[in-house]
Order: sequence, then C-alpha cells, then structure tokens
Amino acid sequence: MIFWKQIKRNAGLLYSWAPQQQVLAHESVACFMSHCGWNSTLEGLRNGLPFLCWPYFTDQFMNQSYICNVWGNGMKMESDESRIVSRERVKDRVEELLASEEIAKKVQELKEFAARNLSIGGTSYQNFKRFVNLMMEE
Repeated sequence: MIFWKQIKRNAGLLYSWAPQQQVLAHESVACFMSHCGWNSTLEGLRNGLPFLCWPYFTDQFMNQSYICNVWGNGMKMESDESRIVSRERVKDRVEELLASEEIAKKVQELKEFAARNLSIGGTSYQNFKRFVNLMMEE
C-alpha cells in the first residue's frame, strides 16, 4: 500500500494498460522510451517519435539495432553492469535525444515514409489488400 500512496502523493499515474496508439499520437509526447517490441516500433515510427531504446528480450535487441544504427531515429538507453539506469541517466539521454537535429530529421523522414506507404495506393496498403483478397478466395 505504501507504493500506491507514494504514486498518488507524487501525482504519478500507474496503469496496467493504456491506449498506446492514442498516447503516442498526443501532441505533448516528445519521445518514446520503448522496449522496442515490433508493434511498439511501428507505432513510434507512424507517430513520428524519436526512440530511447531499452530492450529486454529476444527481437527487441535487433529492433533497437535498426532504430539506432540503420534508421537513425533513436538512441540506446545504456545501463550499468547491474542493469540499473538512474533517473539522472534517463534525464540526460532524453535531453540528448531531443537536442539531436540529425535524429529529428530522420524521424520526420520516416514518419512521412510510413504515411505514404499506409495511405491508399501505398505499398503497405496494397500488400494488405492482396492478403485480404487471397484469404477471401475459395
């Protein structure tokens, strides 16, 4: 119970589930601290957010590699040898991420790329349409 009282007193919010797509689309969200699961990666790309990557398991490390080293739209959240990240380190990395003009440029390019491909006539739209048609064949 002490934990919940501290959260309430410090005006924090803790939910077991939230509408991530709507949260990420909100204008007050400046970046996305993510475990880099594939769905989260796609949602962050679509919403044009820079990533602060903190993977935990399996494919998340590969997704982080693409975000940071290939696409250039994020940074790694590095922990110490005990895998702990201090609040100061998080603050510093967020400030560094938001100050990067290079990352901001890549984020915008990828957001526009995603929008083109998801819109009617885009490659993702066409591929999904072909898939649906294939599934509806007898």
